[in-house]
Amino acid sequence: MVEIESLAVFEQHLASGRTLANVILQGLDLTGRSQTLLSADLSGTVFLGCQLEKDTLQAVLAHGAMVFPPFSGLPYSPYRGSLYTPEELYAGFEPSRPESYADTPDARIYAHWNSRGGANPPSLLETLAQRLHDHAVTDAMEEVLAHQGRPRKVVAIMGGHSMLRGQPDYRSVAELARELARLGFFLVSGGGPGAMEATHLGAWFARRSEAELSAALEVLAKAPSYKDREWLARAFEVRAAWPLRDEDHPACESLGIPTWHYGHEPPNPFATHIAKYFANSVREDGLLTIAKGGVVYSPGSAGTIQEVFQDACQNHYNTVGVVSPMIFLGQDFWTRTRPVFPLLEHLAKGQEYARYLLLTDSKERIVQALVDFDRELESRTAR
Repeated sequence: MVEIESLAVFEQHLASGRTLANVILQGLDLTGRSQTLLSADLSGTVFLGCQLEKDTLQAVLAHGAMVFPPFSGLPYSPYRGSLYTPEELYAGFEPSRPESYADTPDARIYAHWNSRGGANPPSLLETLAQRLHDHAVTDAMEEVLAHQGRPRKVVAIMGGHSMLRGQPDYRSVAELARELARLGFFLVSGGGPGAMEATHLGAWFARRSEAELSAALEVLAKAPSYKDREWLARAFEVRAAWPLRDEDHPACESLGIPTWHYGHEPPNPFATHIAKYFANSVREDGLLTIAKGGVVYSPGSAGTIQEVFQDACQNHYNTVGVVSPMIFLGQDFWTRTRPVFPLLEHLAKGQEYARYLLLTDSKERIVQALVDFDRELESRTAR
C-alpha cells in the first residue's frame, strides 16, 4: 500500500491523478479538504491519526475507509511519519542555559512517560499510544534503511554509556566509526552517551581531517560525563563549529536508537537520524536485527554484555537470515575485565558464526573484517 505522510506528498498524489483507494494517510491535518476527500474513491483507505472535520469523519467511514483517530493530551504523536532528529528533540535548548533542556520535546516526553507510570503505565490508552508510536518509528526506520531503494550497509557499534569523553577508548571508537563511515557503512548505535556518542561523532567527522576531530574531542572533554551540566552544551558547540551540512565537509548519516526507558540519558546529538522508542526490548532486539553488516563491541557493562548474547542468539539460530560478524575491541577487557569472549567461543563451536568472531585491539583488523564480510554478502547476492 502507498503511504502518505505529508500534505505536500498528498497534494502531489492527487495532482498526478492517482486514487486514494488502498492508501494510508498518516498524521495529516485534512481539515478544509472535505470536498476533495469525499469526491475520491476511499475503498480500503486508512486514516492514521488524521485531523478530519466531524461530518467528514462519518462520511469517509461510510465510503469504506478505516479511521484510527488521533490521541489528545500527548507530548508526542503516536502516528508520526518520520524518525526524530536532534533538532526536533532538542528544540528550545540553549547551550548558554543548560537547564533549558527541561523545556525540550525530549525532556517533556520523558517527564510525561514517568508521570504515566514509566514502563508500566496503568492506562490502556497510554499503552496503546506508546505501542502505536513505536510501530510508527519502526516503519520510518525501515524507510531510512532502504535508502534510495537500496539497503544500507548497516554496522552497529555497542559500548557503555559511562565511557568518558577524553578517554582513549572514546577516541578509539570515534576513529573506528569515522573510517567505517568513509568506506560507506551506515553506523548505528544505542543512541545515547559514551561509546554510543563516539560512534556518531566519528560519522559526523568522516569527511573531515584528523586535526578537526582532535579539536572537537578537546571541546567535548571539557564535560566528560553525560551527568555533567555542560555535557549537551559542549556537543552543541562542536555541532556549530563543524556543521552537519558544510558544503565541503558534510557529515555522514548515522542512526541512533535510544529509549525513554533510559530517558535520564540524553539522546545522541551527533546522530542524523534518531529512532527513539518507549519499549526498550523492542529497541534492543531491533538494533541488533538491522545490523546485518556486523556488530562491534567496545568496552561496556551489563547492557553491552546483554546485547552480546542477544546477538549471539540471533547468530546461533540464524533468526534474521544472515549470520554476521561479532567483533570485540579490547583483548584484555573482553578476556579479563569482562571475560565474555572465551565463553562465546565455546558456545560457537561447530556453528557457522564461529568463523565470524574476532577479538582484537586493532582498528585496522576490524575494518578489514567488516569490508571482507560486506564483499562476501555482495557475492552471495550476485549469485
